[in-house]
This record gives sequence, C-alpha cells and structure tokens, in this order.
Amino acid sequence: MLNSPTLESLAADLESGRTSARALVDECLAKIEDKNGEGARVFIHVDAEGAKAAADAMDKLRKANAAPSRYAGIPISIKDLFDIKGQVTRAGSIALRDAQPATEDAPVVARLRRAGFVLIGRSNMVEFAYSGLGLNPHYGTPKNPWRRDVGHVPGGSSSGAAISVTDGMAHGALGTDTGGSCRIPAAYSGIVGFKPTARRIPLDGGVPLSFTLDSYGPIARSVGCCVTLDAVHADQPIAPVVARPIKGMRLAVPTTVAFDDLDDAVAQAFEHALSKLSAKGAVIERIAVPEFAEVATLNSKGGFSSAEAWAWHRALIAKRGNEYDPRVLVRIRRGETQSAADYVDLLRDRRAMISRFDARIAPYDALVMPTIAITPPRIADLVDDDAAYAKANVLSLRNCTLINTIDGCAISLPIHREGDAPVGLMLAASGGSDRRIFELAAGMENVVRD
Repeated sequence: MLNSPTLESLAADLESGRTSARALVDECLAKIEDKNGEGARVFIHVDAEGAKAAADAMDKLRKANAAPSRYAGIPISIKDLFDIKGQVTRAGSIALRDAQPATEDAPVVARLRRAGFVLIGRSNMVEFAYSGLGLNPHYGTPKNPWRRDVGHVPGGSSSGAAISVTDGMAHGALGTDTGGSCRIPAAYSGIVGFKPTARRIPLDGGVPLSFTLDSYGPIARSVGCCVTLDAVHADQPIAPVVARPIKGMRLAVPTTVAFDDLDDAVAQAFEHALSKLSAKGAVIERIAVPEFAEVATLNSKGGFSSAEAWAWHRALIAKRGNEYDPRVLVRIRRGETQSAADYVDLLRDRRAMISRFDARIAPYDALVMPTIAITPPRIADLVDDDAAYAKANVLSLRNCTLINTIDGCAISLPIHREGDAPVGLMLAASGGSDRRIFELAAGMENVVRD
C-alpha cells in the first residue's frame, strides 16, 4: 500500500526495537540500488555512506535515551533544489554540475537533520523546477507507479521526491511548491502533498524559481506524515493533528476555471468523493470565484515566475544557456521582455486579488477542487511533441497555480480507487490557515478514497 508505513508507525517500531535506523536505511538503499527499479532516475545523488553513519549515530543516541526526536533515524529524500553541506546543488540541471559544494545546509534541511531524520539522497526534479510534468532530459524521468510498464509522468517539479516515497526509497520527502510542485507529483502518484503558507518557512539555501511564489513543503504517505514534516520545516513543536468531524464542515467548490477541461476519470472520482463527504454531513456549496478567472491575465506576460527566474538566471544563461532544457529555457526567457512597470502591476494586482479572494471565502472552512485536471499522461507522448507537452503542462499546473497566486495553503489527498488512474482532491484556504487545512484533511482522508 502506498500509504504505509507512516512516520508514526516507523517511530513506534524504532521506539519498541522492532527495527533500527540502520535497518531502515539499508532497506531504502537496497530499493534505490535495485537495477529493476527507478532508483537511477529518482536520485541525482545518493549519500549512502553518510546515511549509514547518520543511522548508526541515531541508533546509539536512541539506546542512550538521547534521540533528538522520536523520528530520529527515519530516511527522507531532499529535492536537488536545496543546499546540503558538502554537496553540489544542481537543481536538476547540468549547467550547475561543476558548482562549488554548499558550505552549509539550507535552514529547512538543517531543521530536518536536527530532528534526526536521515538524508538518504538528492531527489531528481524538473530542471530549475519549471514544469508540472516531471520530465528531465539530463538525468532521466522517474516513472509513475501507476501502470509503470506503460510509463506515465510522475508529476513535477518534485518528481523524484514523490517516487522516492511511493517506492519505499525514502519515508518522506522535502519538495518545493511554486505552482503545485508538491501537490502535483503527490496527486499523480497517489500520495499526499502539502503546500504551506509561503511565509512560514525560510527560503534561504534553495535555488529560487519565484521569490514571490516559492514555498517549501512535504510529500509523504499520509496527512499525519505531512503534519510532522511541516512542523519540522517551520521549526514548530510537533503536535498530532486533531481531525475535524466531517459533519458540519463548510466546503466551497469553486466553479470558476477549476473544472474546465477535466478528464472524465477526474470528474467522476471528484464527484464521488464529494458525495461521500456530503453523506457524512459536510455542507458543500458551489460558488463562483472570479479571482480565479483573473489569474491567466495576471500571468499573460509570464507572471512572477518568469520575471523572477530571469533575474536569477540571466548571468548563467549568458554563459551556459546551451546546456539548459530548451523547454525550461524558453519559459525563463519570457521574463526578459517584462518591464519594471509590468512587474509593479503584477504586485499591485496580486495584492488586490488576494484581498478580494480572502473576503469571498471567509464564510467557508476550505475550498475543495480537483488537484489536477487530467490523469498522468504517457511520457512517450510528450518527449518529442512540444504542443502535447505544453497542453499537458498547463492542465497539470492550472488548479494548483490558483492557490499560489492568492498566497494560500493547500493539501492534495488521493481519492481514486486502488488500481485506477490516480486522482487528487485539493483542500485550500487563505494564507495562514495551515493548521485548519490539516485538521480538515485528517478528518476526511480515510473517507474520500475507496
């Protein structure tokens, strides 16, 4: 099962002596090294010796009743976007392959290490995090666990992060989310992904895509796992989430944009999930959210991502632009044509949009919508077809991007039947509502999936 084991069950096993940190690391490394598995495409770098040494240290500390947390010794993966002391941060690109190793951990990485989590390796990703599909021409594309023999996209940009969890190569993952990069691969892979309110977690030590929209979040097997990892990321006490009763939940279904061009499988799974929530007493109202219709106009010249990515990349592109994935390069270069006035307009219009959106959804506990409009496309259909790639990318990113634009927080839960095409349900709310989203998600997690 994709949702087992959880961080809580692993912590209990460690505490009772049923397993050890070293055993968990060895099991993950064996799966990474399996020549019949996806390890070579899931990881850009595996720190096997470092992980073993850290695991041995955590086992000694636990034996001495000095483990830094009950999760000490559990292996997790780190997206290749983050600095890890002594390692090169490539951001999924060959243009940074000979960069200097990081001199210190990114704060979010340091917090995970301080809690005793073992860093098993750097997970593969879309180059510079600029796509929602997961393809990487430099390091390969991990295959989705669904119909692996066919070869479907893993979702991006945190592609390797999600597959490291589904395939048991790690028991949680640190990803990023600028327009869905935690939620999309989680939804496409049948697990849970969380996008926090951006301001809660420092962005230092990560290669930026958009200074305005970036956020750092967890991908894991359950809501509870995401709660734990998010608390560590935010340097907050780890507190079990109290699930809200479904009866009385006030949920708004946004009819604007979010339901355009849905795959039949997505529409059916989503409506089935809504019917189950309604039967349990949730109050569900379909509402117009005109702010969502404004997002495409806001991004018509490339939006924050291309403007801010161009600011960061322009010097590197001048030197090594020929080494970029052309599909990433063309998106970054859109920022070159934006003026300072365009950027000022973006800032002003976004502030006004957030204000109107927050007022509109204030009467509700959360918005609920499909995480992604489509099911995972086949990798082979996108590799050489730019038009198909562009269409699938837009439909993969669209719903998640709405939430980043309004500075919200959101979680994706799997809602498909076992064996069917993976479909995610997204719960979202205004910025600062993270704990409420976790409580709602914990209350419905075992109800919305058959």
